[in-house]
Amino acid sequence: QTQYPIVLVHGLFGFDSLAGVDYWYGIPQALSQDGATVYVVNVSAANSTEVRGEQLLVQIDNILALTGAKKVNLIGHSHGGPTARYAASISPGKVASVTSVGGVNWGSRFADALRGTIAPGSVSESVIGAAANAFSSIIEFLSGTPADPQDSVAALNALTTAGSLAFNASYPEGMPSQYCGQGQMQAANGVYYFSWSGASPLTNVLDVTDAALGLTSLVFGESNDGLVSSCSSHLGKVIRDDYAMNHLDEVNQ
Repeated sequence: QTQYPIVLVHGLFGFDSLAGVDYWYGIPQALSQDGATVYVVNVSAANSTEVRGEQLLVQIDNILALTGAKKVNLIGHSHGGPTARYAASISPGKVASVTSVGGVNWGSRFADALRGTIAPGSVSESVIGAAANAFSSIIEFLSGTPADPQDSVAALNALTTAGSLAFNASYPEGMPSQYCGQGQMQAANGVYYFSWSGASPLTNVLDVTDAALGLTSLVFGESNDGLVSSCSSHLGKVIRDDYAMNHLDEVNQ
């Protein structure tokens, strides 16, 4: 049980429920069985952190109005981490805590690698971006949620190291002063910040995601979950950054 409702925020190409599969597989149910009030929100599958954050703020207001609560506890996975951080930075009076799960808080080297192979303003960027936007729109259509604006290029830029550092300069709450460090558990805005992450891209020979995440992990050169390095996941009080999980295991996939 928590004093305030728990709000789960998905990452890039995420959803609430798609074709009978929940993004946060079994997690809301487990939390509810233990007495928590849980809401799963849906923001753009692919867009900038700021756009997603503004969408989250609208849904936070709806949850507060529905429940009568004064604040919420935000838990964000992957790009959902910075998305939750944005909401807490803009409206700290409505957020009790932010927990980042495998969050892209210092950027992703995989995003850097993609950005390095797709020249900004190029034809390939336009083609790939349009395809990714269409894919994101299909995700939202199949999940039965209102059509949110999609901008996969903005999402990619936001998840790079450069994009993340620029975001951190504007919304620094909970961020460690140096890479791989610990941040303040309670920031000056009164919000509590926590983080945890996996560090095992290859977890099980029967896990169909292991092959892909094993390949993406090769660009890191440091401990990672296949898409985000352990050190990049650090925010506020680091609970642990080396669970035997890959990036999708973190949301029970």
